[in-house]
Amino acid sequence: MRCDFAGQAVKLEVMGEFDLIETYFKRPARRATLGVGDDCALLPPSAGQQLAISCDMLVEGRHFLSTVNPRHLGHKALAVNLSDLAACGAEPKSFLLALALPHIEPEWLASFAQGLWALADQFQCDLVGGDTTRGPLNICITVMGEVPLEKALLRSAAKVGDDIYVSGSLGDARLALEVFRGRLQVTSAIFERARARMEQPSPRVALGLALRGLAHAAADISDGLLGDLQHILKASAVGARIEAHTVAATMSCAEGAGLRWPDQLALSLAGGDDYELVFTAAADQRAAVFAAAGKAQTPVTRIGRITSEPGLYLVDAQGLAMPNTYHSFDHFHAD
Repeated sequence: MRCDFAGQAVKLEVMGEFDLIETYFKRPARRATLGVGDDCALLPPSAGQQLAISCDMLVEGRHFLSTVNPRHLGHKALAVNLSDLAACGAEPKSFLLALALPHIEPEWLASFAQGLWALADQFQCDLVGGDTTRGPLNICITVMGEVPLEKALLRSAAKVGDDIYVSGSLGDARLALEVFRGRLQVTSAIFERARARMEQPSPRVALGLALRGLAHAAADISDGLLGDLQHILKASAVGARIEAHTVAATMSCAEGAGLRWPDQLALSLAGGDDYELVFTAAADQRAAVFAAAGKAQTPVTRIGRITSEPGLYLVDAQGLAMPNTYHSFDHFHAD
């Protein structure tokens, strides 16, 4: 029994770890001095740049459903890591892939690799190494990028009086998950739009690059806006006032979904899996922020401001205080 992928014929019954790597995950490096095929990759740093490195793991049953299209999974596995680089204002350069598989399925691997390579090619990001083993399906990627010295966007740099912005739309990915769980019902058209947001997020790399020297602090929204914004507030020793109705209005799948307002608020404020950016910038830089967003072809919305008073406070459309009872995702306290 033989099958041909990437121009290579492989005996499936004897396919092992190194056959798998050679068949699906080895290509000539474009930026690395040495990529896949040796004990270590060799990466030449650019002058005046510092490395930005991040790592994310996707575990079946925790981060994705067993029924997910493997091409979409390959995309998402890299996208969630590129989102971290975007939040730092770093340009992607290369990545490592550690992959645990219960068994070798050529069709699954070919589709997964297609999704992975398509996004890697979009950002000219080299796969330069990693590891494969047998076990429960688990995908771990370490991504590396570069950012000019002193230009990285950090969580610790928010200033009192800053505007707070989010990119894109929030809550759509969690809507898809709640439909999968049977807790919400929407039309098939709305569900497919929301599912695309959950399974194929768009890392906001262009926006992160455009915000260098303009935004003060930033973070990517992976566990829910309120939870990830808290990281900025804690690191910067500041507070925030958030217009909850403005956040909820960013949800692109809300119209036509027939959601109750409390559900829309919860999904957009604390839903998670959005992989958008939350960032702060000086109030007198609003025009520049929107110009940068236009250059990056990424919509942004101003949702509040940084305050000197500690804590995260929500207000409604009339500016009245709202109770903050929302809980963002936590891997050890998730339902």
